[in-house]
Amino acid sequence: MPDLRRRHDVVVVGARAAGAATALLLARQGHDVVLVDRAQFPADTVSTHQIARPGMALLNRWGLLPAVLASGAPAIRRVTFTADGEAVTRTVKPKAGVDLLVAPRRYVLDTIVAEAAVRAGARVRYGVVVTGVRLDDAGRAVGVYGQDHAGADVEIGARFVVGADGLGSRVARSVGAEVVEYRGDAGAVQYAYFAGVPWDGIELHVADRALAGVFPTHHGEACIWVGSPSADAHAARRRAASRTEAFTAQLTAAAPELVARLRAGRRVSPVAGMLRTPNVLRRAYGPGWALAGDAGYHRDAVTGHGISDAYRDAHLLAAALDRVLRGGADESSALADYQRRRDSALREVFELTIALAAYPPVPEFVDLQKRLSRAIDVAAAELAPADVPV
Repeated sequence: MPDLRRRHDVVVVGARAAGAATALLLARQGHDVVLVDRAQFPADTVSTHQIARPGMALLNRWGLLPAVLASGAPAIRRVTFTADGEAVTRTVKPKAGVDLLVAPRRYVLDTIVAEAAVRAGARVRYGVVVTGVRLDDAGRAVGVYGQDHAGADVEIGARFVVGADGLGSRVARSVGAEVVEYRGDAGAVQYAYFAGVPWDGIELHVADRALAGVFPTHHGEACIWVGSPSADAHAARRRAASRTEAFTAQLTAAAPELVARLRAGRRVSPVAGMLRTPNVLRRAYGPGWALAGDAGYHRDAVTGHGISDAYRDAHLLAAALDRVLRGGADESSALADYQRRRDSALREVFELTIALAAYPPVPEFVDLQKRLSRAIDVAAAELAPADVPV
């Protein structure tokens, strides 16, 4: 067997939002980190990618927001909310250290954070497919194994393995991370990119059993999306000749005025998304391992909080692992505290996500959205004075 003595402090599997940020923060604190991903960056992933204020607060604290804006992601300062034929436009107010929002393409955003991790001292290996976690005789994670893009075997030993490899996490399966809460998968979200139409900011259109939206992004394009009950999305697909036709039909029913404006532009991508979005919470740690982002907690896209959740997990987990690696805390107690803080931080938005993903009548949906806005502001305020140093 290859030598798996603890050559590295941490190996992070998955270089997307949670993984790249965890590697960045640990590397900035002087730890020996290896970050691996099956893709060759820059690479896209399924995501509507608008970053809620908590994620913006952390990007700002980490010093990465200027790079995101310099990449061409437009600064979004207006949000228009339309329900029952009435549109209300509000300016993004300065809170938690930021006065704007962004919705950068994931192939841009994830690359910026991963490259920042490299500058901080992390080693990044792209094109590595991790197929399992190596356990010692006591059942402790001591590294990962898999193959690189050329088919060669790969073994990476580390004191800690971090699974940030998404909803279908191979790390979570390998270590037997149990599901502690499952709340169904009754929501769907689909999206495509459109160009040739002027965008004034984020738009949210509430309709009966649907929420449609506009997220301005790179290259003058916008991510145009529609969320609905999964049953409605499947029914639309059965009635239509193609996925694009089904998407257009749902979008037209939810936001006809938006669709009329889109006729002046053009669709520049295929339709993507998920027809079922699981709401699931896993145990976040065990001997020698921890989970971050979608690997440990996945929720419906209706609240647009996935990237913020991933960055929050990275913030909390990096702080916990730093304490352990420096000898300032016991591993079990530090990682248990990470899970406790994660679970406490996600709870209110998770419950609101479940309620919104049921697509209740419009007045109730609007009230839930107002509660979500307040919860997001509270979460952002708690994350703004980050205790992980830049």
